[in-house]
Amino acid sequence: MTTYISLLRGINVSGHRTIPMDALKKCFVSIGYSNPQHYIQSGNIVFSSNEKDSEKIADKITKAIAHDFGFEVPVLVRSNTAWQELIHRNPFLKNKDIDIAFLHACLLEDTPNQKSLEIIGAGNYGQDRFELAGNIIYLFCPGGYGKTRLNNNFWESKLKTRATTRNWKTIQQLAVMAEQFI
Repeated sequence: MTTYISLLRGINVSGHRTIPMDALKKCFVSIGYSNPQHYIQSGNIVFSSNEKDSEKIADKITKAIAHDFGFEVPVLVRSNTAWQELIHRNPFLKNKDIDIAFLHACLLEDTPNQKSLEIIGAGNYGQDRFELAGNIIYLFCPGGYGKTRLNNNFWESKLKTRATTRNWKTIQQLAVMAEQFI
């Protein structure tokens, strides 16, 4: 079995699109996934499956949520192996002076094209910085993620793909949870 991490975008935020975590775990079990465990109330689920295609798994989860809860939720899924790579590839961790409280990873559904990145790279984002590695954007937002222009809506509108961002503490905690499955 492979361990996966799924990230649901925009649930249980400000009372909109609320999904109780116990009900979400039951939804995962009903479509054949083993031992779903959640981290905080924002749609972070670690689970196991014999399926191998992350995109198909994400599509299956999206459809099940729409069926069970009556609304569509963007879902991104990564294997534990891909998650470990995400952690080890963070270029900001090389700088020992970086406060990880201001680090985030924005996961993209697709890998952006170079032209879009060049246009975005020419912009002025104050102290906020970003680095792209495949379909992951590493963010350093010293003023706080709540104040940055480099949020999910920015990336989705500029890159024409789905995006969801997690702070570095959540990224690390999901890695710990996934390792417990092995």
